[in-house]
Amino acid sequence: MAGWTGRILRVDLTRKKAVAQELDAAVAKSFIGGRGLAIKILWDELPPGVDPLSPHNKLVFATGPLTGLPGPNFGKLVVAAKSPLTRGYGDGNIGTWAAVNLRKAGYDALVVEGKAEKPSYIYIENDKVEVLDATEYWGLNAWAVEEKLQKIYGRDAAVITIGPAGENLVRFATVISQKGRSGGRPGMGAVMGSKNLKAIVVKGRGEIPLADKAAYQKLAVEAVREGSSSPSYSFWMRQGTTSTVEWAQEASVLPTYNFSEGQFDEFSKVGGAMVEKFETDLKSCPLCFMACGHWVPAESGTVEVDYENLAMLGPNLGIGDLSKVGELNRIADTMGMDTISLGNVLGYVMEASERGYGAKLGFEVEWGDYEAAKQLALDIAYRRGVGDLLAEGVKHISERIGGQDFAIHVKGLEVSAYDCHAAPAMALAYATSPIGAHHKDAWVISWEVKTDRFGYTREKAAKVIELQRIRGGWFETFVGCRFPWVEVSMSLEWYPKLFKAATGVDASPEYFNEVGDRIYALIRAFWIREHGWWDREMDMPPAKWFKNPLTRGPLKGAHLDYQGYNQLLDYYYELRGWDKNGVPTRETLSKLGLGYVAKELEKYVEVH
Repeated sequence: MAGWTGRILRVDLTRKKAVAQELDAAVAKSFIGGRGLAIKILWDELPPGVDPLSPHNKLVFATGPLTGLPGPNFGKLVVAAKSPLTRGYGDGNIGTWAAVNLRKAGYDALVVEGKAEKPSYIYIENDKVEVLDATEYWGLNAWAVEEKLQKIYGRDAAVITIGPAGENLVRFATVISQKGRSGGRPGMGAVMGSKNLKAIVVKGRGEIPLADKAAYQKLAVEAVREGSSSPSYSFWMRQGTTSTVEWAQEASVLPTYNFSEGQFDEFSKVGGAMVEKFETDLKSCPLCFMACGHWVPAESGTVEVDYENLAMLGPNLGIGDLSKVGELNRIADTMGMDTISLGNVLGYVMEASERGYGAKLGFEVEWGDYEAAKQLALDIAYRRGVGDLLAEGVKHISERIGGQDFAIHVKGLEVSAYDCHAAPAMALAYATSPIGAHHKDAWVISWEVKTDRFGYTREKAAKVIELQRIRGGWFETFVGCRFPWVEVSMSLEWYPKLFKAATGVDASPEYFNEVGDRIYALIRAFWIREHGWWDREMDMPPAKWFKNPLTRGPLKGAHLDYQGYNQLLDYYYELRGWDKNGVPTRETLSKLGLGYVAKELEKYVEVH
């Protein structure tokens, strides 16, 4: 198999056994890799209704056929499992040398099964695979563990690890690599912790097989040249995603005070211009020509920031100080927990305090109280005191104390950093994201702001699906970074050409789109199976965006319309070939080669 290595590595922690399994060529072509391979494995192999934190859950680290190759930013992998936060499908995309090394070691994916008897780590060096004792590393922060393991195995050893949040099963714990890289928002770090797995170390020295190496190398050079020649390239290199703070303020979508408003008076103190002024370093994922890792000073050192963590730990909490936001970010990264969910949890408890829920929480914290936020972040990581409750995530907290009307999540995953009081298409993108409320699959808000801001049209639903196919299908399967296309306007036409040169498969945009549709349908089926029921309420955005209009700024009074949103959701279901409740129809499943899925779904819902 050109492009693919053709092997999946399975490590059973319970038995401390590793085996390399052949990757079925038909599966490779139908699901490509990354997210596609992950959901195929989880659907086929997990017992229905499995406890996400039990040894029976499986943790999948999946690459794609372009991962590890030179070109436009192919240094990424997908980490996936059943989510302990949402109890549905969970995954994340992380830039790490482990992606490159795993491929060079001869594997398209690593599947971790069972549970180690004691804290352990996996060491992979080509065909050599060991499960080793990690007792001395248990309890250490993620950055410290990476440093210690690289002292043993060398700087060329790639490390993925968890921090105390993963060990303590914080439901939004992530996996960490290269200090500034964090992946797996829906609790992939907690799944790793539940298996007593502290880290994975990967060294690989093989060559990734290519169908046409000369053609691939030529195309890769030309694609990168196009991207780096973009008029927007220079500005991107100075500020990266952090400039989105200023854009979001102007567009009135900057999450402020737990998504109550879309503008923040002190936005400039945490924006791209401020980051550029105080930046200390610039880092990237492997094989990247447009680094986005902007490092700034924080109270206890330096830290990598981007738009999402600046917005969620700054304006969303009422904090307008870059070094303070940076410190909260640093705590999250070293502890190994998601900055977006952390910002939501802290914002929720601040609003809960304001609304009189302090007695139920057992404490109160005011907007902008940085010291309290810092202490709560650490309490969450270690599940100390009230941190034990907060570690469960916004949905669970709100069910315990009340206040569901201002709990900002979809399906249990906290919303990332775009307020949608006046952005119906982006609200739909959040509501139909395959992992819960995340922006990565369909960042439609930029297009929406420039077009029909307040409409609930069929065109908007079609645009969301178009972006989901590209961002959540193309990029999450071959696996690569979307920024060359999104931020410096590198043409999408390069990817089918690169894919063909790598694999020999004559892939058209339609091929990638069909694979994306297949993956989305199977992920939706997984959600239905794991929850045991389904209706359209599962695809509804947070109630606050409907019930509590913006009270300030140029869009004062704006809010989502319930009837309009439901019409938008109908358009989405129709275009996807799903029924009125969001269940893929029998015809759609059959068309996508998923006819076998319908029989399983019939146990839980009516399949039309």
